[in-house]
Amino acid sequence: MSSSTTETDETRIKRFLAIASHDLQSPLRHIAMYAEILLDEIGDRVDGEHLEYLRTILAKTQAAQELTKGLIGFASGTPRLTIRDVDTRLLVGQIWAELRFEVDAPKATIEMGDLPGVRTDAGILGLVLKNVMANGLMHRADADEACRLTIEAEADASQWAIHIADNGPGIAREHQENIFTAFWSLQPEGAARRPGLGLAAARELVTALGGSISLQTSAETGSRFTIRLPVQ
Repeated sequence: MSSSTTETDETRIKRFLAIASHDLQSPLRHIAMYAEILLDEIGDRVDGEHLEYLRTILAKTQAAQELTKGLIGFASGTPRLTIRDVDTRLLVGQIWAELRFEVDAPKATIEMGDLPGVRTDAGILGLVLKNVMANGLMHRADADEACRLTIEAEADASQWAIHIADNGPGIAREHQENIFTAFWSLQPEGAARRPGLGLAAARELVTALGGSISLQTSAETGSRFTIRLPVQ
């Protein structure tokens, strides 16, 4: 892939993220506002389960607001990173709880190895992990197949390495150089067309964290991605 093509892809990704994040600010602000109104006006009249639903809506919306603000900064070339201690196991668990139903993979399972905490931006790392995990869930050999993800991590003095492996059909060698290209996607037969931004966005986002992402191995028994982050 030529450098000019790479630069064009980066520009397109950043433009997309900037526009999408900007346009989401207004509806997210209104969702948060109405959730707060409901909590104030009927919070004492609903049962505990429904009260927790409202609190979850507000918390998720506020998290999305912060994330979109961060993405706008990233797209403008001035990322605002909030570096803090991140419980990687907890973060992966939260992503998994949401993702397996979003992707319609209720039979999917996950195996988490040693996942020590890292110091990084939790929102950006969460997006990177979610995109890679979603890729493994969506590109399974059969819609009814029980997809299995394995996530583990290791560290040395300078960097963390997070490994995400799946049991999917693998990526043909002739396509492996394209998987991080913006708007390119290997479409399973009969599947709805996907935008092809997940892995491309993951690469740009992890770069903003000072790290990298690569396809380490891929065969008929599955693929293994590695995310590398600097030790803060």
